Amino acid sequence: MDWVEFSSPRDDFFPLMKALPALAAGLTALLAATGCQKEEITTYRVPKEALPAAQPAAASTAPTAPAAATGTGGSSMANTPVATASGNALVWTAPSTWSAKPAGSMRKGSYAVKGDGGEADMAITAFPGDVGGDLANLNRWRGQIGLPPVDQKEFDRTTVHIDRNGLHMNVVDIAGTGANAQRIIGAMVPHQGATWFFKLSGPDALVAREKVAFLALLDTVKPAAPSR
Repeated sequence: MDWVEFSSPRDDFFPLMKALPALAAGLTALLAATGCQKEEITTYRVPKEALPAAQPAAASTAPTAPAAATGTGGSSMANTPVATASGNALVWTAPSTWSAKPAGSMRKGSYAVKGDGGEADMAITAFPGDVGGDLANLNRWRGQIGLPPVDQKEFDRTTVHIDRNGLHMNVVDIAGTGANAQRIIGAMVPHQGATWFFKLSGPDALVAREKVAFLALLDTVKPAAPSR
């Protein structure tokens, strides 16, 4: 019987076998490190590419501030709306020599009165209540032509009272002074909770000349016929 002789393993084989786990672990760590390195690069690039490029456009579409208001609180009376009288109206017949003008929102009637001395204005308005009273209304007109206010006694002395067509009218005639003196002939007419104003104003001489025509207009003023 022949004997088969096995040679003993070499002494350097076992250290190699023992080193394999360490080599495998090192390879795994290397691969993991490589994978982490790629992960880091990817993580760096994604936020950079994902920045909202449309962000500036979004900012440009933001609503703009509202336009500044043209007026402020507590502004002049010119910006304060004034209620005109409504309800039953008065009617009248104007002289044929007066030219009708658009009445606008504040006037019930408006006329241009022309003459050699220039042009006068006839305004017919109506407001609720007594608008401060006849004395206050007269003093407002006086202030418009540069005259100082008067008291009740002077008002009573200079006012003419006329009754026409069931209406009571307080008529005044006031003139300013100076080279370009202005004059106002006006009538204050209470009517059903409102006050109607008939005011002719303009150059002194022209208004004085038209006083007869003004009084003729007052003779025609009367309540309007009830609507059916």
